[in-house]
Amino acid sequence: MIFKAVGDSRPYPDHGLVTPKDWSPVTPRVVRLADLTTTRTTLDLSALLSEDSTFYGDIFAHVVAYENELYLEDGLHRALRAALQSRATFHARVLSL
Repeated sequence: MIFKAVGDSRPYPDHGLVTPKDWSPVTPRVVRLADLTTTRTTLDLSALLSEDSTFYGDIFAHVVAYENELYLEDGLHRALRAALQSRATFHARVLSL
């Protein structure tokens, strides 16, 4: 299995970070894919296959640490791309709540 669990919502309180600029002060770190719970059940395949998928956004995924769980909020396509390349980890900005 790629992820710890697949969720369909955000079980943590609103953190107010919306844009990539809002997330930019959060320092990226390496995260294991197997430790993540997704907050979406679907993926836009064009985002996964696009070579310029980070052109208009953050180059790092956004993860929220809440109650000892890591939730993948944004960057599902980046995480899946890492898994398809046989990588067990990838870089993400991790916000602790």
